[in-house]
Amino acid sequence: MPVLAVVGGAVAALIVLIILFKLVWRVAEPNEALIISGLGARSKPVDGLDSLGFKIVTGKGTAVLPGFQVSRRLRLDSRAANLEVNCVTQQGIPVKVRGVVIYKVGDDFVSIANAARRFLEQQGSMDGAIHELFTGHLRSIIGNLTVEDLILNRERLTSETRMSAADEMSKLGLVVDSLQIQEIDDETDYINNLGRPHAARVASAARIAEAERNQEATEREQETERQNAAVIRDTEMKKAEYEGQVQQAAQQARQEVILKETRNAELEAERTEKRLESEIRKPADARAYEQVKLAEAEREERIAQAQAAATEIQLRAAREAEATRILGEAEADAIRQKGLAEAEAIKARAEALAENTDAVIAQQLAEQWPQIVEAGAGVFGNVDNMVVLNGAQGVEDMLAKALTLGGTGLGVARQLLGNINVQNGHGPNGTANGAAVPAVPVEIPKDAPKDD
Repeated sequence: MPVLAVVGGAVAALIVLIILFKLVWRVAEPNEALIISGLGARSKPVDGLDSLGFKIVTGKGTAVLPGFQVSRRLRLDSRAANLEVNCVTQQGIPVKVRGVVIYKVGDDFVSIANAARRFLEQQGSMDGAIHELFTGHLRSIIGNLTVEDLILNRERLTSETRMSAADEMSKLGLVVDSLQIQEIDDETDYINNLGRPHAARVASAARIAEAERNQEATEREQETERQNAAVIRDTEMKKAEYEGQVQQAAQQARQEVILKETRNAELEAERTEKRLESEIRKPADARAYEQVKLAEAEREERIAQAQAAATEIQLRAAREAEATRILGEAEADAIRQKGLAEAEAIKARAEALAENTDAVIAQQLAEQWPQIVEAGAGVFGNVDNMVVLNGAQGVEDMLAKALTLGGTGLGVARQLLGNINVQNGHGPNGTANGAAVPAVPVEIPKDAPKDD
C-alpha cells in the first residue's frame, strides 16, 4: 500500500508539473517574434541598446509567468501592398502609376522593437501605412522626371523611391523586399503618340522588308517551280519507264502464275481423279458387287423358301387328302354299319311283330300310354265346368269312356304297325311279298270327337 501511494503521488506530481510547464512555457515560431512584457521582462542590451522595457524572443522558447507577464506574437513574414498613384510629370502630363510593394518586419531587435511599438496590436494597418508612405514618395519623384524617363528607366524610379522611403521604413521597423512599377497610363495618349513615329518607321521598314522578301520569295518560287517541273518531268519519265517495267514484270508474273495455276489444276485434277478412284469408284464397285451378291443370295434364299413352301403345301395336301379319304371311308363305313344296324333292328322288330303282334303292340302302348292318356284327357281340355251325375256311378261311366278311347288307340296302333310291315316288305306275320294282314276291328265310340 505505501508503495502504491508513493507511485500514485509521483504520477500526480508529474502530471501537475507537465500542466504547469505548458502554462508557463512559450515557443516562438520561425516566422514570428514573442514580445513579453511585465515583471522582470528585460532583455540583454544588443549593440549598446536595450529592448525599451520589454523582452523579445525569436526562434526559441521562454518562460512566461501567468499573472505577472504577458506574451504577444509579432509576425515576421512578408506582406504585399498595392500602389495606385495619380501624379504629374516634369512635363506637366498627368499619369497614373500602378505598382506593388513587398515588405516585412526587420529581423534585428531594433526593427522588431520599432514595429512592436507601432503595430503590435494593429498589424492589419501596416498595408495602409505603406501605401500612404510610398504614394507620397512616388509623387515627389515622378514630378522631377519626364514621361520618357518613366518609360525608359523604371529602375531609376524604383531605386529612388526605395532610397527616399528608407528612413521612414527604418523608423517603422520595416524593410522593403521588392518594389515593382507595373503600369504607367496617361489620359492624353502622350505615350501612344510618342511611339507612333517609331512605329511608322518600323512599319515602313517592315513593309519594305516584306516587299523585298516577297520579291525574293517569288523569284525563289519561280526557280523552285522550274526545278519542280524538271523534277516532275524526270519523275514522270522514270515513272513511265518504271510502270512499263512493272507491267512487263507483272505480265511475266501473271504468265508464270497462269502456268503454275495450270500445273496446279492438272495436279489437282489428277489428285481428284485418284481420290475419286480410291474413295468413290472402288467403294462404289465394291458396293455394287456386294449388292449383286446379296441380291443373288436373297433370290436363292427366296427360291429355296418357295420350294420348301411348295413341298410343304404338297405334303399338307397329301396329308389332307389322305385324312379326307380315311374320314370318308370311316363315315361310309359308319353309315353302312348304321344302315345294317337299322335293318337288323327292323328285321328283329318285324320278326317279333310277326311272332307276337299283340305283345309288341301292348309294349308300344305301354311305352306310349302317358301320351295316349294325355290325348284322351284332351277331350276335357275345352270343358270349363263339368257336372257329374249319379255320384260315383257317373265318375265310373266317365272313366270307362276314357278307357274306351284308349282301346280305340290300341286298334289304331295295330293298324299302323301292319302298314309299316307292309312297306318294309314283310307280311303281317313276318312273311314277305305283301301277304295280307288280318284287320283289327277298331271301335270308335259314338261320343268320341272327330278329327279334322
